[in-house]
Amino acid sequence: MLIKPHGGKLVNRILSPEKGADILTEIPGMFQLTVSAETVSEVQNLARGVFSPLEGFMGSADVESVVKEGRLAKGLAWTIPILLAVEESQARFLKEGQTLTLMDEAGIPLALLHLEEKYRFDKLKIARGVFGTDDEKHPGVKKFLGLHDVFLSGAVDLLEDIRIPYKRYNLSPKETRYLFRKRRWDTVVAFQTRNPPHRAHEYIQKCALEICDGLFINPVIGRKKSGDFTDELILKAYQTLIDDFYPQNRVVMSILPWQMRYAGPKEAIFHAIVRKNFGCTHHIIGRDHAGVGDYYDTYAAHRIFADFPDLGIQPLFFEHSFYCQACENMATAKTCPHQKDSWLTPSGTKIRGIITEGAEVASEIMRPEIVEVLASADDPFVE
Repeated sequence: MLIKPHGGKLVNRILSPEKGADILTEIPGMFQLTVSAETVSEVQNLARGVFSPLEGFMGSADVESVVKEGRLAKGLAWTIPILLAVEESQARFLKEGQTLTLMDEAGIPLALLHLEEKYRFDKLKIARGVFGTDDEKHPGVKKFLGLHDVFLSGAVDLLEDIRIPYKRYNLSPKETRYLFRKRRWDTVVAFQTRNPPHRAHEYIQKCALEICDGLFINPVIGRKKSGDFTDELILKAYQTLIDDFYPQNRVVMSILPWQMRYAGPKEAIFHAIVRKNFGCTHHIIGRDHAGVGDYYDTYAAHRIFADFPDLGIQPLFFEHSFYCQACENMATAKTCPHQKDSWLTPSGTKIRGIITEGAEVASEIMRPEIVEVLASADDPFVE
């Protein structure tokens, strides 16, 4: 039997085609609010149940509780606020209780928002509670503090479930759960990634697959830092790895449209909740999970799980893995007795540098088939 969604019920806020068509005729008379591409993804995630039990953007009571306790006001674990920020000039025309239309940047109606609360909140307080810092050199903090000052809360209704981008890989929790049941997987381990796969990734994934029925590879798709590999290239590289080096009946790959917060430990908990909603029973948590720079201790994202014994999904903690030239194998400090000068340590940063220079990547670091995919791209990096 599959794990239950977070909160016990998978949210579905997608209107039927008939209801959606009826609503379209009413939109000209509604207040229309244009939202960013990132917000479009969050609306879709809310409606599809990716963020269950949330049915819409969070109100002040939930935000206060999340910032202070890492839990929603009713006590359920939740660590990242899901917010809709608007300009004061727009907010003044809105009244609690009204329904408005959310439009994408192309002017296409996306969803309805049933406005429950219009409020302000100390953004520095949120930053300190979520990111552990208010330093604007932190990319997540900088992005967050740049939001508008008024927040809107309320349930959303998605007018149409359009699978953009990457339709082939854009599966909802309802669909992944169907796949897991069809394959008779009782245990499913999730792997979070925002980089093409190197040998350490493969090693960790296959270690986890030894104890679980299936592997769910869930790349984060969306705006990233300058210099990161492009989304399209990450998917292409992973598909090559899956096709050539994984048992086909034991792996599912689907994207998570989400703008990384780089919130370290708090985002690690959030990622586990999201993968629980997709139907995963286990989640791989590596070193400095969802971290950036030196803001978080290497294994802070491991320790935080002790504060959430009721999370309902089992973390699998992995230490830093590497290729040991003496062992002639992938290993971690737990399994390798040799000195560090024998270790070849894969890292996305190192690999990006090597690809940029056109140099050869050692096969002990990354499979040649993956290197070929990356090297063949005209524009492999986000500008």
